[in-house]
Amino acid sequence: MNRLHRVQGVVYDPLSRESFGAIVLIADGKILNIKRDDSIKEPFILPGFIDSHVHIESSMLTPTQFGKTAAIHGTVAAIADPHEVANVAGVEGINFMINNAKEALIKIFFGAPSCVPASPFDECFQPFSTEVIKELIERNDIFFLGEMMNFPGVISGNPEVIGKINISLDNHKPVDGHAPSLNKDNLKKYISTGISTDHESFSLDEALDKLSLGMKVIIREGSAAKNFNALHSLIPQFHENLMFCTDDCHPDDLLAGHINNMVKKAIDRGYDIFDILQISSVNPVKHYGLNVGLLQPGDSADFIVVDGLNRLNVLATYIDGIDVLKQDMAIIEQKIPTYAFPKSFDSTLLVKHLPTRKVKVIDVVQNELITNWHIENLNTDFLEANLQEDILKIAVVSRYKENETSVGLIKGFGIKKGAIAASIAHDSHHIISVGCDDQSITKCINFIVQRGGGICYFDGENIYGLSLPVFGLMTSEPAKIAGNAYHELTQRVIADGCKLQAPYMTMSFMSLSVIPHLKITPTSLFDVDNFNFTSICM
Repeated sequence: MNRLHRVQGVVYDPLSRESFGAIVLIADGKILNIKRDDSIKEPFILPGFIDSHVHIESSMLTPTQFGKTAAIHGTVAAIADPHEVANVAGVEGINFMINNAKEALIKIFFGAPSCVPASPFDECFQPFSTEVIKELIERNDIFFLGEMMNFPGVISGNPEVIGKINISLDNHKPVDGHAPSLNKDNLKKYISTGISTDHESFSLDEALDKLSLGMKVIIREGSAAKNFNALHSLIPQFHENLMFCTDDCHPDDLLAGHINNMVKKAIDRGYDIFDILQISSVNPVKHYGLNVGLLQPGDSADFIVVDGLNRLNVLATYIDGIDVLKQDMAIIEQKIPTYAFPKSFDSTLLVKHLPTRKVKVIDVVQNELITNWHIENLNTDFLEANLQEDILKIAVVSRYKENETSVGLIKGFGIKKGAIAASIAHDSHHIISVGCDDQSITKCINFIVQRGGGICYFDGENIYGLSLPVFGLMTSEPAKIAGNAYHELTQRVIADGCKLQAPYMTMSFMSLSVIPHLKITPTSLFDVDNFNFTSICM
């Protein structure tokens, strides 16, 4: 038996919903006993925080580096849907994430991505059939079915889509949802299949509809989509059916905070601490059946020590009885796979002659993944940017088909010169670029190609970038290095006129064909509302 050790402080028991001075006795990674001692007044001991829905790849970090940083902020576990890497590398990519996560400081529970590709209109390395899903779901290291983004397939009763859901339910594993902006009738059909969570509520009314139909709502505060302000008023009445998540969190934001930021925002607004802990810790453990402790005798000793509820500075993060913040933080990465992109990109693929000058333009929305669109009358027969009207050119280059490129127009970035680009373009992760002219876009795309993945900014004279050689999605560098490089890139773009707080994250979702309203794929523009391709011309 390991040596008995103790941690003392004011325990906030999330199940009895009471706080009391106590000494927590730990042995063999579990809580042996909690001895009350009313003389103890500080520090505070809380259940660890859980990210209830995250794509670790979006942090641009490997699971080991993600976990190392998240633990600093009091995160003890994450519910991870690896559908980014699954799209570009199939089951091999999932296996890499699971094996890499074994060295992470936190507990990471992976799901089987349900939609690879995201919709039948997208491309990927290896489409996930019901047979592939069955093999994954039956594994002991897979804990749920990842977000079901093909909501039209669910609503219409597509046999393959319903089959995937039933495979997970038959194995007693929950199914995550993705149901943005559905009307109530379609939402009823969607939920009736057994899908039990959703993290895509952009408004209070939308979240209330989902809660009224028995769905659990995950409040998201990510790098691009920030829904806490719209949804936090749900906490008093619906805390038993809410969770917190980041969904997609870029490395600079992760350095600054994680789920602790949402907890602190809720505390600052005066919500009951036990309602908050129900959301941040208890609900995900119960919903997903996680082996994560909740400060009960016999539980795994997974908890955090903070200096107070107002400051919420994390003093220690215990996982299986070990304060991981005191451990040797050096990480030995396994062999890192690389992804081969085409050798070069030809700018002639960006030239598009138009049969009519009346075209559709994508309108970005600050801090949201959804887009709007409008009709623009051009003054040329070729697709070109109009900087005076803040209309830029957007291009998507396929990872999977040689020379397949689509171009369109987009409004709302505010970039005045050059271009930005990335090999992160949800969920197929083609190369995507937004820029002022074809030459700048081409220069950025070739930067990505030559480095086997990355993000970059060309300011008209110099190019700045971060390489992402792990499947073109991640780096094995520590979060501080990746986060600082990403922050510098973002600040350069903003300093040069970009209107968006998260330009790269926003750009990366312009190709996701399952979030309304108008997006762009390597084939053409995509009308999400009608779920089909659409011409750029009216």
